[in-house]
Amino acid sequence: MTRATLRQLFWSFFKIGTFTLGGGYAMIPLMEKELVEKHKWLNNSEFMDVITLSQAMPGVFAVNLATVVGNKVRGLSGAVASVVGNIMMPIIIILALAGSLHYLQGNEIIESVFKGIRPVVVALITATVFKMAKTAKINKYNFWIPIIVVLLVWFLAVSPIWIILIAGIGGFLFAKFFERKEDL
Repeated sequence: MTRATLRQLFWSFFKIGTFTLGGGYAMIPLMEKELVEKHKWLNNSEFMDVITLSQAMPGVFAVNLATVVGNKVRGLSGAVASVVGNIMMPIIIILALAGSLHYLQGNEIIESVFKGIRPVVVALITATVFKMAKTAKINKYNFWIPIIVVLLVWFLAVSPIWIILIAGIGGFLFAKFFERKEDL
């Protein structure tokens, strides 16, 4: 892991917050490129851990991720710089849109732009899912786990909190079982 300045953290997360459309999951490819490949503040495994932790924390995914990465790289001041950088441009854009919303309603050009952005966001999220599945070592033996989770959440309305708790306990017991078996 390379050391970052507060300015680097701020500008990296400012770029991420400025150029990402579609929310937290659409940000993952840009975050990975910026944090893992370009600056090498995290490796792939740490990045996956940060994503998992950020999803499990209450609040906005992108802000949680900026907080965790900033804290890991530079402590509290790094967390603050990362979060401020991440939310600055979206806040400015939201304020500008809110001020001009009544002018934009019903504008065919604006509606067409948003219709064009939707498929791009879906493609970004889909690419992220496949890349995360690779990093998470999803294979022919465990591919059924995410499928079951999606079905439980989507069709049976099982709370993700229960799934996270059960998965955590199951993972702990699984690791403990295999550690003991290897020690024998």
